[in-house]
Amino acid sequence: MAFVITQNCCTDASCVPVCPVDCIRPIPSEDSQPAQMLYIDPDTCVDCGACVEACPVDAIYHEDELPDDQTPYREINADYFVGQPLAIRPITPVGRPDPIERGALRVAVVGAGPAACYAVSELVRVKGAVVNLFEKLPTPYGLVRFGVAPDHQRTKGVIASYETALNNHDVSCFFNVEVGLDLSHSDLLDHHHAVIYAVGASKSRDLGIPGEQLSGNHAAADVVGWYNGHPDYADLDIDLSGQRAVIVGNGNVALDVARMFVMNRDDLATTDIAEHALTALNTSSIEEVVVLGRRGAADAAFSIGELLALGNLRDVDVIIEGDIGERPDDGFDRTLKYDTVRRYADRSTTAGNRRIVLRFDTKLEEYIGEHAVRGLLVADDSGQSSIETSLVLRSIGYRGALVDGLPFDQESGTVPNEAGRVVGDDGEMVSGVYVTGWIKRGPRGVIGTNRICAHETVGGLFDDFHKGVLVREVADNKSLESLLDSRGVDVVDLGGWRAIDTFEREQGAAAARPRVKVVEVPALLAAARAQ
Repeated sequence: MAFVITQNCCTDASCVPVCPVDCIRPIPSEDSQPAQMLYIDPDTCVDCGACVEACPVDAIYHEDELPDDQTPYREINADYFVGQPLAIRPITPVGRPDPIERGALRVAVVGAGPAACYAVSELVRVKGAVVNLFEKLPTPYGLVRFGVAPDHQRTKGVIASYETALNNHDVSCFFNVEVGLDLSHSDLLDHHHAVIYAVGASKSRDLGIPGEQLSGNHAAADVVGWYNGHPDYADLDIDLSGQRAVIVGNGNVALDVARMFVMNRDDLATTDIAEHALTALNTSSIEEVVVLGRRGAADAAFSIGELLALGNLRDVDVIIEGDIGERPDDGFDRTLKYDTVRRYADRSTTAGNRRIVLRFDTKLEEYIGEHAVRGLLVADDSGQSSIETSLVLRSIGYRGALVDGLPFDQESGTVPNEAGRVVGDDGEMVSGVYVTGWIKRGPRGVIGTNRICAHETVGGLFDDFHKGVLVREVADNKSLESLLDSRGVDVVDLGGWRAIDTFEREQGAAAARPRVKVVEVPALLAAARAQ
């Protein structure tokens, strides 16, 4: 008997080191391409369950206890090892690093999303390191709170592992503090030996085609923020009166948005979707979402987990259009995507169901309309055609924003670095300044990819510390707190966030939902003060 990894896999590889027979692959740290999922070899698994205990998102089940909608993963896990038999690796036990004198290393981490929280987790492995975490919003966890789809509650369970790090007695949280406004880069360096920026890639890329300025065109990421209750997007004006929406790009964000737009409303009401979005979607007229991809099925940007999840939606048909390409003869994930799309294409449809249309090998050439979008001009191998729609969402990738005081590569949208050490315009390392996450490597990978990324960055930071690079006099937290107080900054600490969290969960329990999110910043601050 064996355990099986399913859809919610976050690939942070917490399960890998605890497996006594080393039967989980691929190993993210050894693969040049970020893994979209991990798999357990059923012939080697000894049924011990250690991986289940370690998994932060409850993605691992015993094969006899798989939920009905996750049963395909039994075969998927086994098939992964057919073409690449398990090779046992030499493993060196990982010990706890030697402690240092408390306060000899003070580190600021900017951002509180997955990349930042993994960095904090790595830092506190060294007893004595003092860590201050800064976040411009009153709430932590970044894209886990504001990016993961409301119906993916198990995925949000990764927060439990972050809470362990934030609860460490050497970690202080400074939420509702915006670096670049409330504190400068220089302020951080005055109070810390090192600064790690984990600020993500918050800017959506543009298509650069005619008509992109028309109303009715939005970044998909903005819509994700809207339905997840991000304060900056709560007032986003989305026209849901048309029967069709089109999403340009077919990554996981595109499939998330498509799913939210057509999901059964009773099912949607059991999630933690923001109240204003739930109200809007309950009266939405959208019956069909078309997802445009420029390549064939095997090369689509979505993960196999998100693709399979579409088939479990109640009262929704998945329609396949366009040229899906040839079945690849290499790459497990690519072949699996192709085969899954082919199975969707062979399914029958049901009258009255909403529809998600995955259209492949199609390029958007122009927005049609004078003041507002009323259609799209697209092209494929058969020529040009038009799609009628009043709502278009672009989901073609992200780029980081300029961080005040740091060098910036406009082309890649990242901070120039070598293994997380920031590199200045002169090609030299910028002492004491580091990056991790998307601002470091670009918008690639999933939640768990940030764990390996943070491990590299923090490893370099500690190497620099032990070489004496980071030794200098800096001010303490008392000075930092006085500075913020003098500037009138209403700091939310970890206790304040717990008060917000408790309030939201209590409101959710009353409505039979995981939580009811507080959206407006003043209301969040009021909830924090109620601790």
